[in-house]
Amino acid sequence: MRIVLVGPPGAGKGTQATRLAEKLRVPHISTGDLFRANISRQTELGKLAKSYMDAGTLVPDEVTIAMAKDRMEQPDAEGGFLLDGFPRNVSQAETLDELLRTEGIKLDAVLDLEVPEEEIVKRIAGRRICRKDSAHVFHVTYSPSKEEGVCDVCGGELYQRDDDSEGTVRKRLEVYHTQTEPIIDYYKAQGLVVTISSLGPVDEITRRALGALKRG
Repeated sequence: MRIVLVGPPGAGKGTQATRLAEKLRVPHISTGDLFRANISRQTELGKLAKSYMDAGTLVPDEVTIAMAKDRMEQPDAEGGFLLDGFPRNVSQAETLDELLRTEGIKLDAVLDLEVPEEEIVKRIAGRRICRKDSAHVFHVTYSPSKEEGVCDVCGGELYQRDDDSEGTVRKRLEVYHTQTEPIIDYYKAQGLVVTISSLGPVDEITRRALGALKRG
């Protein structure tokens, strides 16, 4: 299957993308991984992307698209893929369609993870990270530490990242609504969108997604 995964920040895309890719036996292709891989290998695209990032400017669409194209042409993606974080806007979606059309293939589904906005703010703004080890993550509501502000694992101080503050989360949501959400209507016009609720236990959401993709 060839799938695009969409949803607002905090919808659990990364978690579900990994699980769904494993279940469907297709590679999980995320823009974050693409950037990291190209930069670490010092490819020409990686060097170009890094030059923009170092300058504090957005990486142009054409660079992101070129990275995605290169990854989708790898042997392990011949039977399908799951795109996470790409396309981010209608222009990228149109370019993706053109790329796939050139290869004589098309998308099978666009999986839209739906979460109420206030739940997203609660999910992200409630995260607390350990200063000693960022892999230790807690949540003030869903998985609180035994002692407030103290990591259960190593005793490090727990803090809220600037990116996780409520104000920043709401700004990220505004960007999503303005730039990325329109691709849902774009793909709805092609009859590709499958929408599911991303509320509930992780396993349940995965089962819900697989069932929806099968029906779709």
